Formats: sequence, C-alpha cells, structure tokens
Amino acid sequence: MKKVFSFLTILAIILVSNCSRIEDNNDPVIGVWSNATTSTNSTTQKLTTNKQEWIFNDAYLGRYHDLQNGKVIMKTDFKWSQKDGVYTISYPGLPDKPTDTVVIVDNSPESVLLEDPTGNLIALRE
Repeated sequence: MKKVFSFLTILAIILVSNCSRIEDNNDPVIGVWSNATTSTNSTTQKLTTNKQEWIFNDAYLGRYHDLQNGKVIMKTDFKWSQKDGVYTISYPGLPDKPTDTVVIVDNSPESVLLEDPTGNLIALRE
C-alpha cells in the first residue's frame, strides 16, 4: 500500500509541475527605453544632463529611473499593460506622477520610439 501511495504522490507532483508552465511574454516593449536631454544655465554656463529610463520586463512590471548628470535622483517600480497597441504605465510608488499612455512607433531599424497619443516623443529604445 505504501508503494502505491508513493507512486501516486510522485505521479501527482510530476503532473502538477508540468501543468503550471508560465507563458512567455514576447511583447515588443520589453527592454530598456530612455529619453535624455541637456540644458545650459545661461548665467553659469553649466551643462545639465537629464535622463529618464524605463526598464520593461515580461511580468508586466518595470523600473523607472530619473537621472541628473549621471546620478539617480528618483527611482521607482511601475506596472504596465497593453491593449490594442496602446501601453498604459502606472507608477504606484509615485502618487504625484500621472499615468503614461504610449504607443510604439517603428521608424526604422535604428529608431524605435515610444510616443504619447498626440505624437510627442517619450523615449527611444536603447
């Protein structure tokens, strides 16, 4: 009786482990996207570099960084979803930051962009 019970237990473990496969997410937004700008202070002639970076992963989550002159001044996690080619990015750790709505625009092999619905550039694929 113990052998039968052991056999059935092993069989159940094998069946459960094979049935709980995680589906692959091959969404084109997965990866690193960034937007970098530079500005010069007119009185001090000091150059400032600002960079925003979004890292999308396949679990519908990601990490957002805001950098100034190469130093992280803010970072938080975000959630993302996609419906009919429109991506919604929400920042639960930043209640003052509004939800972003973006679409992917593929201009050429070297230039894949994230744009808001009005056509403003949000980020470039790195």
